[in-house]
Amino acid sequence: MKRILITGAAGQIGTELASRLRDRYGPAMILPTDIRDPAAWASLGPAEQLDCLDLEALREVVRRFGPTDIFHLAAILSAAAEENPLRAYQINMDGLVNVLQVAAETGCRVFTPSSIAAFGPETPRDPAPQSTLQRPTTMYGVTKVAGELLCDYYHARFGVDARGLRFPGLISYTAPPGGGTTDYAVDIFHAALDQGRYTCFLKPDTRMDMMYMPDAIRAIIELMEAPAASLVHRNAFNVTAMHFTPAELADAIRDHVPGFEIDYDPDPLRQAIADSWPERLDDSEAREQWGWRHEYELADMVADMFRGLRAHMAQAAVGAAGR
Repeated sequence: MKRILITGAAGQIGTELASRLRDRYGPAMILPTDIRDPAAWASLGPAEQLDCLDLEALREVVRRFGPTDIFHLAAILSAAAEENPLRAYQINMDGLVNVLQVAAETGCRVFTPSSIAAFGPETPRDPAPQSTLQRPTTMYGVTKVAGELLCDYYHARFGVDARGLRFPGLISYTAPPGGGTTDYAVDIFHAALDQGRYTCFLKPDTRMDMMYMPDAIRAIIELMEAPAASLVHRNAFNVTAMHFTPAELADAIRDHVPGFEIDYDPDPLRQAIADSWPERLDDSEAREQWGWRHEYELADMVADMFRGLRAHMAQAAVGAAGR
């Protein structure tokens, strides 16, 4: 029976993943953890505070909870990582090494996400193959490439069943953005409902790969449930769903918010990061090896984002009125 420990559970992926895993395997089988106090983020079941840079603390939680799987999500994302590269390296690398070491000691399986940021300007842009040149120009990308190699090493050297996905930009209404270059695709929905306009930090024609969070969560679960014998690439599968520009997203939003306006004030740092990434990932290996299929296209995602955000806003209004 699966018992799953999640690190970085208060982040964008972890918030939804913990809920879905509890529904699938039972609340007692899932232990979300984060460096932040659970009182600030955990509302749906047991959770603990854990700094995954503390190897002994991680060992103690694993000994006590006895997980079969560790879903390691703790990381600093692309734009935020450029503000403090040394800190990003420490968190993204030391945390992963600690998780892999504990997994080697206990026999746990490991999931850790990689990213489109693992590629660089020398990678073929449309599409980026599964196996290709990886020369990223950001600290976040450097840590993702190194993380992929570490997972390969711990699998080859110690037999750790380490798996992962190279995600594109992820879009969700349940958690705030976490400092990524693709955050505009989340912020824009909030701005559309609150102000009816948005100033984008990328150029209007910046085409990027994206995925709606329900597809991302399903991809994680499906990969971790796939037979090991069917997996060739194991820890670094390209996965994607849709790719669009800020201008195309704004057009789709106008179907739900007539009169929505957008202007552009490109941020040099985030624009440079976006320009260094491929426009599209080739995820044919994931589709062939474990049957990956996305469900949400642009129009479906936009409609569901507004449904979810409006429901959240209504709940917040009711809560505020009751106080």
